[in-house]
Amino acid sequence: MVKYNNLKDKVVIITGGVRNLGALTARNFAEKSAKLVLHYHQEKDSNVANNLKAELESSGAKVALYQSDLSNESDIIELFNFAVQKFGKVDIAINTIGKVLKKSITETSEDEFNSMDLINNKIAYFFIKQASKNMNDSGHIITITTSLLAAYTGYYSTYAGNKAPVEHYTRSASKELMKRQISVNAIAPGPMDTPFFYGQETEESTVFHKSQAMGNQLTKIADIVPIILFLATDGWWINGQTIFANGGYTTR
Repeated sequence: MVKYNNLKDKVVIITGGVRNLGALTARNFAEKSAKLVLHYHQEKDSNVANNLKAELESSGAKVALYQSDLSNESDIIELFNFAVQKFGKVDIAINTIGKVLKKSITETSEDEFNSMDLINNKIAYFFIKQASKNMNDSGHIITITTSLLAAYTGYYSTYAGNKAPVEHYTRSASKELMKRQISVNAIAPGPMDTPFFYGQETEESTVFHKSQAMGNQLTKIADIVPIILFLATDGWWINGQTIFANGGYTTR
């Protein structure tokens, strides 16, 4: 068996690691004495990042921060080089970043498409690539996608469309890394109750999204973190999968 019964001193990279799902994930790994490399996108979030670092370190965690838009593979290489320099090889790599655009195909500009493709698709691919190259055997790679992959709906063509390839990257990497016993999985939450969601929705559409899941509610970040922890520990035998965690919002 190669599961991590004990996360103490395991090196964990989390992209988008200082807000929302990434921050709560970081807090949970910190409680288990993992060493954390927390990426954040924009310089303006440096205060948020440093405050979280101070919070986690006050409870004994070891935390390093890395700021970048990750727009080129070289940026992602530098992220992993930074993690290796700080703590040694990586054990768990979690990519939580994404961007939503709710717009019809006819109104979507090329610049909007390129931005969505970069954040939801390109970064995910090269994150998996660099995680594979910098990870200890028996590690875990986890990417957050979206339950819209199983939806029949309009207006999310670039979001769901640019997240869709992540399933194929996940399957391919999981097969390629099987000899090293590295698991690679994706988690597809339903619409999450974060600012990430509300910026694209109206009151009416929010009511509709809530009505599609158990309890008439959106997915909470607290619903997703235990799945991430499970995949990195007892769930090590799950490999090459996309796990839909959405209260029944969509299904295949």
